[in-house]
Amino acid sequence: MTIPLATYRLQLTNSFGFDDAAAIVPYLKSLGITHLYASPFLKARPGSTHGYDIVDHEHLNPELGGPEAFARLNEALREHGLELIMDFVPNHMGVGWADNAWWLDVLEWGPKSRHVGSFDIDWQALPHRRHPGVLLPILGRPYGQALQSGEIELRYDADTGTFSAWYFGHRLPINPQRYSEMLRTIVSAADSDNEPATKALLTLAADYRNPNTPSYRDAPALKQRLAEIEGAAQVIARGIKAFDGKTEAGAMALHRLLERQNYRVAYWRVAFSAVNYRRFFDINDLAGLRVEDSATFKAIHSLVARLVSANQLHGLRLDHIDGLLDPAQYTRRLTRLVRKLRREAGLRGRFYVIVEKILGECEPIPDFPGVAGTTGYEWLNVLSRVLFDDSGLTELDRIWREFAGEQSEFSQMLDASKQRVLDTILASEFTVLCGQLSRIASGHFSTRDFTLDRLRTALKLYLLEFPVYRTYATAAGVSERDRKIIQQTIRRARSRWPGPDAEIFDFLSDAITLDLVNNPGYSAPRVRNFALKLQQVTGPLMAKAMEDTAFYRYFRLLALNEVGGEPTARSLSVDEFHQRQKKRAESPGGLTATATHDTKRGEDARARILALSEIAAEWGAAVGEWHSWNSQFTRSLDGSRCPTLAHEYMLYQALIGAWPERIDAPFVERFQGYARKAAREGKLETNWINPNEQYEGALTAFIESILDPRRAARFLESFDAIARRTALLGCCNGLSQLALKTLLPGVPDFYQGTEFWNLSLVDPDNRQPVDFDVRRRSLSREITTWPLSNEDWQSGQIKMFLMRRLLKVRHRYADVFREGAYDAVETAGKDAHRVIAFARTRSNRQIIAAVGRHFSALTDSGRNWPRGWDAVLRLPRGRYKNIIGPERELHEGEVTVAKLFASIPVCVMYRM
Repeated sequence: MTIPLATYRLQLTNSFGFDDAAAIVPYLKSLGITHLYASPFLKARPGSTHGYDIVDHEHLNPELGGPEAFARLNEALREHGLELIMDFVPNHMGVGWADNAWWLDVLEWGPKSRHVGSFDIDWQALPHRRHPGVLLPILGRPYGQALQSGEIELRYDADTGTFSAWYFGHRLPINPQRYSEMLRTIVSAADSDNEPATKALLTLAADYRNPNTPSYRDAPALKQRLAEIEGAAQVIARGIKAFDGKTEAGAMALHRLLERQNYRVAYWRVAFSAVNYRRFFDINDLAGLRVEDSATFKAIHSLVARLVSANQLHGLRLDHIDGLLDPAQYTRRLTRLVRKLRREAGLRGRFYVIVEKILGECEPIPDFPGVAGTTGYEWLNVLSRVLFDDSGLTELDRIWREFAGEQSEFSQMLDASKQRVLDTILASEFTVLCGQLSRIASGHFSTRDFTLDRLRTALKLYLLEFPVYRTYATAAGVSERDRKIIQQTIRRARSRWPGPDAEIFDFLSDAITLDLVNNPGYSAPRVRNFALKLQQVTGPLMAKAMEDTAFYRYFRLLALNEVGGEPTARSLSVDEFHQRQKKRAESPGGLTATATHDTKRGEDARARILALSEIAAEWGAAVGEWHSWNSQFTRSLDGSRCPTLAHEYMLYQALIGAWPERIDAPFVERFQGYARKAAREGKLETNWINPNEQYEGALTAFIESILDPRRAARFLESFDAIARRTALLGCCNGLSQLALKTLLPGVPDFYQGTEFWNLSLVDPDNRQPVDFDVRRRSLSREITTWPLSNEDWQSGQIKMFLMRRLLKVRHRYADVFREGAYDAVETAGKDAHRVIAFARTRSNRQIIAAVGRHFSALTDSGRNWPRGWDAVLRLPRGRYKNIIGPERELHEGEVTVAKLFASIPVCVMYRM
């Protein structure tokens, strides 16, 4: 497999398309990037800011420039020796509106559609219907109100001979088997004097008056005949008033017509309890794909296949791999397809594939055929954990608990968050699972007495106790590792069981592990379907409950509340860190990320917040003063303080990470947007479903007040003093983080714009446009004056300088970083624990690197550049040349860290 040396993630949008990407390719080459790693660029919904709402897998996104611009991007990449990785979305498509032909065909024909196998729809789930249907929760108000207001409107397209109901931009195709009845009603209401057109319309209606006509195959002929009737459009325009919802008769006629379709239009709030198609989390206009269906697999990879064959695509990042029914089956199919295509095209080397996968603490990546690794969230968190100071955590925990009056442990918060998500966001998915489990139980005499309510309670306890994102059982069974996870979860769930019939957990365990398949009294297809579908729910449940709820309730140290992270994690010792890296060197193909489009804050904002662990006592004292000064800006709503004490504490930490050189109106607005989103994600005082406008108004007003120099001068002066100290400590952390990411086993991934300090907040803030002109001009600047000037470190120029130097090392010693071993380098002295030193070696080529951590004691708590290191590095035999900072020759034996870190707390040397 061709492993990249360095990837650069670009967010493509309608304001930054293929030609814009092509223009920065020379810059990326000069920086040292080998692979452009692009956000999804297949045809997405118009105006998409992210590309994950793909509506057509067979075409490039025209808003990015289309095929011609893509060809120019490819030419630029070839000219400069870079390759292309695309973020690919196999799990879902953008649906609703009027731009997904597959979805529209499914709405028009229901189970008879040739695309019905592509979507995960439970057609029999809608109650009180004579015909199968899919729930469409698209209405902004209750169905009856939308109907009678005329917001749902029946229209005729004369060019295609088709009828559709429209709800603003949402198209709802009318099944052609209802055209005959409609045409008769329309002609009667039209009272037209165009006898030829009227007669032709009635003749057409008579030809298809029999039930179930036309068939799916014959429907195009009906539409063509209708479109060809001269004067038909005028007659229909006069008579379609019979379906005008603003009249009582019209509302009833339109309602009856809609009730006979393959869908049920509903108020958006109904989705939380009744939606019957699998979605991407709780997003109604992203419908899950059944990529396990061979026809669907082939169709969604049609353009990808062409790009692979043309050697225009060299890797894929697979989005939300845990959403698939059988991820291993999918990656196996993908690997076979790509190998076949490249072999037929005469291409050498192997295709690069990584997966977006959240791994728990020490959880190994599943055995996905052809996959080099993950997108690197686990390593992001490992880097954070080795950089923060464990000794400050106890004090930080005390400070936030006393400040906010918080007594709950994170595990309790997570449990409550899971319950909240199951009761709201994923209520429909949970209800479907309970119904499936009940049907399985009722099929055997030994379990038929397990009622739906009891099964529901047992399954909820299981989900509350489930510790990871998912297991990977297949139709063939479950692995021993997954069986162990399931059985441990069952034991914990059983211990919480309130009823007398605890044997219900034996049945539940056998269903989840697929052991019931071997019992002839149960329906094997139903058991398999339940067990595999359950796995598609545990991932969204964990993500929404932990990342998007509990992370916004637990505020001990915000830098640890990161995707793939553990807020209660302890710091890693240098020895523990070395052990993990040595193990990773055995399979170094995945990415090491420090910022992505999904991270909760910028990589350097996180590095600044980590520094609070080193000045915890001063932080606590300062927070107490700020609270006292800023209490004048709080409000009381129904006897409750706004913002809450927990949110006030969160805001101070978030400000430490994002603190700018100058506070201006755009920064205040950005920070208010962050605070509003954070409060809604926490789902306590406000939420996305029912926003509490009063609370949110008080929250944003508080921010406006404390950031106003006329009203909060004392606070701003005090906060700025602390923020400048954490900025310096964060700078040191950021440089160490950059060096570790670039030199450790794995592929360093650089998110767009992070060449300078990245102090962004959660999305959409982290997807702001990047000024590449400024970065181009800065790229050629060398830093020759040591120690650094304030301008060099405050502006981020030092970060770009170090990045470029480190990437040059990766290129010069590519084999060492792709295949080399990892070994710790011995350190000694009082400050030895502040130094992470290691060697990367292959044959007789060797790189030795050292970075600092826990800088506070060496910087007068963040007031001066680090100095006074009392530690030595014990270099292996040989002569070495330092390539960061003033160049100097070094020899084997003990070398003082103070000498190595005289310029910056990063040292990289190669054996001469």
